[in-house]
Parts: sequence; structure tokens; C-alpha cells
Amino acid sequence: MYSTLISAEQLQALRAGGAPLMVFDCSFDLMNPATGEEQYRKAHIPGAVYANLDTALSDKGTVGPDGKHHPDPDAPSGGRHPLPSREKFAMWLSSVGFANDMQAVVYDRNGANYCGRLWWMLKWAGHDAVAVLDGGLQAWQAAGGEVTDRAETPHFQSNYALPPALRSLFATKTVADAVGTGQQTLIDARAPARFRGDVEPLDPVAGHIPGALNRPFALNIGDDGKFKPAAQLRAEFEELLAGRDPASVVHHCGSGVSAIPNLLAMEIAGLGTTGLYAGSWSEWCSDPARPVAKG
Repeated sequence: MYSTLISAEQLQALRAGGAPLMVFDCSFDLMNPATGEEQYRKAHIPGAVYANLDTALSDKGTVGPDGKHHPDPDAPSGGRHPLPSREKFAMWLSSVGFANDMQAVVYDRNGANYCGRLWWMLKWAGHDAVAVLDGGLQAWQAAGGEVTDRAETPHFQSNYALPPALRSLFATKTVADAVGTGQQTLIDARAPARFRGDVEPLDPVAGHIPGALNRPFALNIGDDGKFKPAAQLRAEFEELLAGRDPASVVHHCGSGVSAIPNLLAMEIAGLGTTGLYAGSWSEWCSDPARPVAKG
């Protein structure tokens, strides 16, 4: 079982061995949401299922009589990319034929920014056998892996049964209640200029949650496009934490997506499982009563 990373060579061996396996392409572009699926159609690992961030990995609510999207008040998180409920997610997994006995492998073309979302969601849905393809599609092709532009035949419906969650989802109230208490360590994965509040291209308010530390998610990736070695990641996070307990860490970003590479990197580094505030800054700043820090 692979539960954090898998190399291109290991995936090739898995595919050749015939074990139950499903590969997911999660390529996406926040600024142009149609791009990811277009890239998938042009070139993907044979047999891969496309997992769209906006439609499969987020709950976009319903369209009301006014023609506008209205968020589902029962969604487990808010913000720009609300999580679907575990039950809705299990229905999607079943619809694409994913079963409890399968190894899942997720990848993208974006430095593990988007496939990490599906990696975390599968853990949250109780599925431990899920790994990120280290280096993404680029590493797969560099290792001689085949890609195709063919349309994939849909899989038969399965019946994914939800085991208990393996990762912790934090709500806004839980995060807010712990601000300033020393009981949690918030790590914000956004770029430094957004964290400081110098610019804010996506959300209505600039700044960050008071007390949060900043670690841009791209720092986890080396020059070769793969995650840095475990020892290096451990040293970098220990320097950032400066004696704080890794178990107190709750990760967030703008909408709960790019926080995952930090969360995954801490696991690769041997620092244990940590929490996710999926609503992130986009949910936090939606209420003017919540405090905002800058600088």
C-alpha cells in the first residue's frame, strides 16, 4: 500500500502487476477552470479518471430561482471551494467505479497543488491507500510512461462504503476559538504577498488570521519537480515551528486546496498527521467580525 507518495517507476510496476488500482488526473487552473480538463483530454495516463476541482471535489451548492449559485448550508466547509459531505463524495467515488479495495494514485501538472485535495479527501473518507504521484505527469513522462488522448470507457458503478475518517477537518469556530490561546499552530500556504495583505487577487479582504505562520506550498517541491527529501522537509518545518508541537498544526490557504502540500509534506517528514481548515481565508474573511492581521 502506498499512502503518501509513489514514484513513476513504482506506479509502472503496480500497473504491470494487475492489483486493484485507480489513477486520477486532478489537473486544474484556478484562473481558467476549463484548462485542466482540456489538458487531461490531450494527454493523460491511460485509464486515468478526471477529477474536477470545481465539480467533483467541491460542493457548489444549488442554483436558485434567481439563477445564482447558493451554497449548501450543510456543507462541511465554506469558502470558495466548499467540501462536499463525505456521503456526497462517496457517491462520486462510486459513480466513477472506485472501490474500497483499490489503491488510488492521484496526480496533476501543477506541483501537487490540486491532486493533494483528492489525496486528503480520500483520507477523510477513510481510505488510506492513496498516494500522490511524485513529480506529477511530468515525472511519469520523463520515466517513459505512456500518455494518451483517448476518451476513457466509464467504469461500472461501485458501492464505496465510508469507513471512519482518517484526517481531521477543522471548522471556522474551532479555529477562531483557539486563536491566541497557544493551543493551535496555524500554517498559511499562500504566497507571502497575500499572507502579508499586500495584495489579494481572489478574496474581498487582504491579510491573514492572527498568529498564523506562513509557508508557501511551493517550498515543498525541489528543483526536480518532486517533493524534497524527508529530512530536508523535517528540518524546514521544525525551523518554522520553532519548538511548537507539530500535533497542534492546522493548515489553511485561500480556499483549502493549496494547504494540502504542506500537510502532506509534514507527513512525509515524519511529523505526523495534522489538521485542515478547509474553509481557509476565503471563509474566515467572509465575516467582518473576525480579526485580520497584516504584515
